[in-house]
Amino acid sequence: IYLFMSDTAGKIFDLPEMRNRGQVFRDRTHAGDVLARMLGALRGTDALILAIPAGGVPVASEVAKQLSLPLDLAVVSKITLPWSTESGYGAVAFDGSVRLNQELIAVLGLRPEAVQEGIARTKEKVERRLRQLRGDPYLPDLRHRTIVLIDDGLASGFTLLTAVEAIRHLAADKIIVAIPTGHANAAARIAAEVDSLYCPNIREGMSFAVADAYEQWTDVDEATVVEIMRRFQKNH
Repeated sequence: IYLFMSDTAGKIFDLPEMRNRGQVFRDRTHAGDVLARMLGALRGTDALILAIPAGGVPVASEVAKQLSLPLDLAVVSKITLPWSTESGYGAVAFDGSVRLNQELIAVLGLRPEAVQEGIARTKEKVERRLRQLRGDPYLPDLRHRTIVLIDDGLASGFTLLTAVEAIRHLAADKIIVAIPTGHANAAARIAAEVDSLYCPNIREGMSFAVADAYEQWTDVDEATVVEIMRRFQKNH
């Protein structure tokens, strides 16, 4: 494992043979297998794996399975633009906390009432997902525990930062972020806010798409998340 040299030297761990390459993972399960090997020191500890649904769940379930660690969900959702469900200007976390990208809001000229509508809509989505995917809106006690937060990739990092803040509010002892692929700038930004960041496939450049790291890439729907969690709980 290579320690990525940056302002956060010693906190970012990547795999040099995967750096700046595309299609390094067959699918999300394979990505989870790679992360599990990087995180092997956590096997059998009191660490808790928290997956960001939906795409992070198949990755995280493989990590949790291989390391014999418990798995739960950190529901967080980006606040999408009125004209695009792909791009966002903020995010809402499971505890109702909101993080806004004020610079982007100003550049786009979004009206305050449009922003408030977006926040309200996203809060409803997060609450619905908490009911459907977890059943219980409250996470287990995170105090004095190591939390491993997992998603399937890192583009801007805004949504993930929102999740990190919410977890920190719950007094977690240590926060580790583990993502199969990420843009170098976003990885450095996240690493500055957590104890360590594991990302085997770090890529640089102007354009970045999480999907480019995978040979097989499909959206993960909520029914699939429920099934993965049900199967995991049954077997562990």
